[in-house]
Order: sequence, then C-alpha cells, then structure tokens
Amino acid sequence: MLFLNELSYGNTVILAISCAMLGQVGDLCESTLKRHCGVKDSGGLLPGHGGMLDRIDSLLFVAPLTYYYKSFIA
Repeated sequence: MLFLNELSYGNTVILAISCAMLGQVGDLCESTLKRHCGVKDSGGLLPGHGGMLDRIDSLLFVAPLTYYYKSFIA
C-alpha cells in the first residue's frame, strides 16, 4: 500500500498474490527461453548471475499486470 495507496486493502492483497505467482511464471519462461537457445548467461554485464535478463525476468510479467490492475481497478 506504500506505492499504490489508492487501492483498498483487499485489492492490494489480490495484487500482491497475483504478482508473486506471475513473477514465478516470468522466471520460468525466461529460463525456458535460455534453455531453448542453449545459453547459460543471457548477458555479460553480471557474469555468473545469469545476465541482466535474470535480474528483471519477473518484472517483464509483473509490471504490466500492476499497471493494468491499477488502471482498471483503482
């Protein structure tokens, strides 16, 4: 509720649970994509950490969900 103070408590809980689940889906999709391409690291900026895509993979799914949830619900 710190950043989305327009949402009610119930909507905040729904959004939090949805983001947690969708974040995992984003991570699994990115890992599947890397396996399909046969690469271990998706970039060289953070060697040994899987690359920058591994740092933001869950955001690729969660950010649009949060935006549209707030736009249509709040």
